[in-house]
Amino acid sequence: MHRTTILLLFGFFLLAPSFAGAAAIVADHEACAFLESIPDSCFTNIRAQHKIFYGHTSHGSQIMSGLALLEGADTLYAAPAFSEYNDDLGHLGDLSWVAPTRNFLDAHPDFNMVMWSWCGGASDNTEEGINIYLNAMDALEADYPSVIFVYMTGHLDGTGPSGNLYVRNNQIRDYCLLNDKVLFDFADIESWDPDENYYPGETDTCAWCYVWCASHSCPSCYCAHSHCFNCYQKGRAWWWMMATLDGWSEATGVAAEGGEGAPPAFGLRQNRPNPFNPVTEIRFLLGSSGPARLDIFDPAGRLVQTLLNEPLPVGDHGVLWRGEDRDGRPAPAGIYFYRLRTPGFTDTKKMILIR
Repeated sequence: MHRTTILLLFGFFLLAPSFAGAAAIVADHEACAFLESIPDSCFTNIRAQHKIFYGHTSHGSQIMSGLALLEGADTLYAAPAFSEYNDDLGHLGDLSWVAPTRNFLDAHPDFNMVMWSWCGGASDNTEEGINIYLNAMDALEADYPSVIFVYMTGHLDGTGPSGNLYVRNNQIRDYCLLNDKVLFDFADIESWDPDENYYPGETDTCAWCYVWCASHSCPSCYCAHSHCFNCYQKGRAWWWMMATLDGWSEATGVAAEGGEGAPPAFGLRQNRPNPFNPVTEIRFLLGSSGPARLDIFDPAGRLVQTLLNEPLPVGDHGVLWRGEDRDGRPAPAGIYFYRLRTPGFTDTKKMILIR
């Protein structure tokens, strides 16, 4: 029988400072929308609990520019302590970033988060090269279990879904989803505007940012290689990632330390990544406990696979679909629909599988 991985993400469970054993956290374009929903207590907790070692060059500086922009607008968003290191993840299995990471953590045991970004090195990489990166990050996690390691995708380069970068980024995404990692999805943030328009062939320049800001009020700042709005979105997504690690959930409004929000409701979220190959995550919120069924259909309405059919408790849930049919065979590329049904709720959304 095909084995379905179910990720349970309950907003009312508190995440420990170490992320080991929890479900994947993916900061993508959807994360940008929730900054104003995060309780003030989360920002205070994050500043008190986290010190971050961040290795980056110019593209990775976009996150720092976004954070500085937000802090300049409101001191509520003052960033926690960062130690920045001038380097990036390199090319084709380069591991020169590993030793500085180990040296820093050994010398600074009070730092409990590590981030490394790409600066073009994902675009010309290979499957083997990305696996070397992923395995090195995993080894660091094993050796420093009290430290959160943040994985990243590479920035867009204009080659679109048919290019090598898209394949390599999906390799990183799939690994993070299947192995419960923390992922800052750099490329996905650059691929979508706030109206959910998708720009798969975009570059790091973020041409859609210029179009968007021509008809919307946007902040001004210096953003390396790109438009300020790109940095702004990355700063917002970063705070979502940190608040989620702190135990907050946008689905329930519940924060760490027993904070309260609105009662949970039912909801089905857009899968991510989308388009995808071959793994995507479908998340949904249950406002009451009871039976839940999640099915995948092709455009003709034929059942492709039942991902879930069992009672579940209240909370935010996630299920992985590996792009397979009921017999475990790869499903062909194309449009698919996923439908969530409970006794009091039904919703359907569209997704795209590419090969």
